[in-house]
Amino acid sequence: MPYRSHYSDHSYQASLFKFRAIVAAIICLLMLSGLLFRLAWLQIVDYKHFSDLSENNRIRLMALPPTRGLIHDRNGVVLAENKPTFHLEIVPEQVDDMDATIAGLSEIVAISESEIERFREQLRVRRSFQRISLRTRLNEDEVARLAVNRHRFPGMDINARLSRFYPHGEATAHAVGYVGRINQKELTVIDEGNYRGTTHIGKTGLEKYYEAELHGQVGRQRVEVNAQGRVLRIIDKVAPVAGNDLTLNLDIELQKLAIQGLGEFAGSVIAIEPHTGAVVAFVSTPGFDPNLFVHGISHKNYNAYSHGIYKPLFNRAIFGQYPPGSTFKPFIALAGIEQRRFGVKETLYCRGHYLLPGDATERKYRDWKKEGHGTVDLSKAIEQSCDVYFYELAYRMGINSMHDFLAQFGFGEKTGIDLLGERRGLLPSTDWKKKKKQTVWYPGETLIAGIGQGYMLTTPIQLAVATAALASRGEKIVPRLLREVHISGDDTVKVREPSKTMIKLRRENHWDVMFNAMKKVVHGTWGTARATGWSTKFKMAGKTGTAQVFGIAQDEEYDEETVAKKLRDHGLFIGFGPAEDPVLAVAVVAENGEHGSKMAPIARDLIQRYMEKYSAVSINQKDDNKVTSAVLDDSGLHTAHSNH
Repeated sequence: MPYRSHYSDHSYQASLFKFRAIVAAIICLLMLSGLLFRLAWLQIVDYKHFSDLSENNRIRLMALPPTRGLIHDRNGVVLAENKPTFHLEIVPEQVDDMDATIAGLSEIVAISESEIERFREQLRVRRSFQRISLRTRLNEDEVARLAVNRHRFPGMDINARLSRFYPHGEATAHAVGYVGRINQKELTVIDEGNYRGTTHIGKTGLEKYYEAELHGQVGRQRVEVNAQGRVLRIIDKVAPVAGNDLTLNLDIELQKLAIQGLGEFAGSVIAIEPHTGAVVAFVSTPGFDPNLFVHGISHKNYNAYSHGIYKPLFNRAIFGQYPPGSTFKPFIALAGIEQRRFGVKETLYCRGHYLLPGDATERKYRDWKKEGHGTVDLSKAIEQSCDVYFYELAYRMGINSMHDFLAQFGFGEKTGIDLLGERRGLLPSTDWKKKKKQTVWYPGETLIAGIGQGYMLTTPIQLAVATAALASRGEKIVPRLLREVHISGDDTVKVREPSKTMIKLRRENHWDVMFNAMKKVVHGTWGTARATGWSTKFKMAGKTGTAQVFGIAQDEEYDEETVAKKLRDHGLFIGFGPAEDPVLAVAVVAENGEHGSKMAPIARDLIQRYMEKYSAVSINQKDDNKVTSAVLDDSGLHTAHSNH
């Protein structure tokens, strides 16, 4: 049978073609079916998922940060406000090459390394669709240059934002505080949803303590954007709720008067209304410019503040702990007559030094007046600040009796002022020394404590609160910087009622004994602050104090002319007035101020100016357009409504 090639067999070729065509058709049909099935799956089963993705490419949810609440003093003077500034911002998800973008923008406007570092830190913690500020506080020329080059940098935009501004700068820095950029640590504790779009948060002072009141509630808006991410239209919007405004008890005029009085001294001045706890002046000097911290302080300025000789960032009013010196003597004297350790008219003879009974070493505990004060009773001992009298009084009382009585005035405990980080001071006892020093308490230490030295430490705010308690005849009150909270969007006002405890004495006339003795300090013939009393138009009660910075040996004498300034004694003064019905209590601490008598005019001027401004109205009187009806809420603030 002759061989027949398949290539020449047309029937075979036709059959093979037909088979291949059928296979190809089946494959195409299967592929088309798969495509149609996938299309149906995407259009029907996965419709919602991809519809949402498509919608998100076109529709975006943008946060609308709230306007931060303002802070005013008691007379309506603005202490913290919001000013419009231009910011260079970037949306990271719209930028392909971030390094190239930053480099290009740096050629147009100056961008410091610290600003780039802060931007990259925010880049790590924020979501890619959130705007992040690269440069703040742009001037008009920089805004114009960036606007011309905007097309070169996708994701870059210039936005006008409100920036915090403190018009009185250093005068209110330690009380009001400042805001700064939200850092990574803060992001872990704040409500991220309510802070979306917000770049700043309270860092210190009242800005931090009342952050919840000042911040407000974030708003949101849905917008339609094009392929470049630019907003085409706003679809809907939920407006943000602005933060609440705060009205403080501070009087900025008295605040600056106190700063002027301290002059070049580092120190603190606190003025409090005795019956309300309202803090009228809250000074810590030297201060600093809080505006430098709002958008990030330079390394140069920060180093100058943090390493300065007087540490301007240190809030002496609540952090500073000082020996109270002779300002403690009215409280010690009150304890002595209350506990029957010394009679009001009982006398002793001061020869310029004191010998501890039973002390074989015969160590002399010296009086500030080398030749002594002669025969003194309680009134003369306070008027002339006789140390020997208080050595004897302390010896009779013992440290534990002193501790228990002085604790009633708040020494050794936080006052509860509406600021964070307050220190406790130190009110020693035998138990305290045994626990902290692992040793016993010595009788000589009791004598030193009797004149406010040794282990005794107090903060200026503690000293002011104790003075206010003395001035109000036992009303120990929690000091407050905040006066009112004005709720955003309506006429509601929240006010905090005074929180107080009563110090009960065995005999009420002991308050009068102390008042009369303290009046002689200022107005008596031999009073340690008599020079101030000569020019005082009203009767003021007070007590000077000097606190040693370093110890002096038995055979040495303090010579202020040869002692370095930083080693000179601290000068302190406490006072209240008018003595008959006190409206203001003041505590002054001047580091290396040497003599408390030098600080008395500060208290006098504050009280006098306060009386000139407010004596015509009751210190408890509200504004005429406020209704006094109130309801206590969970925060301890009372809610009232204004009728304008």
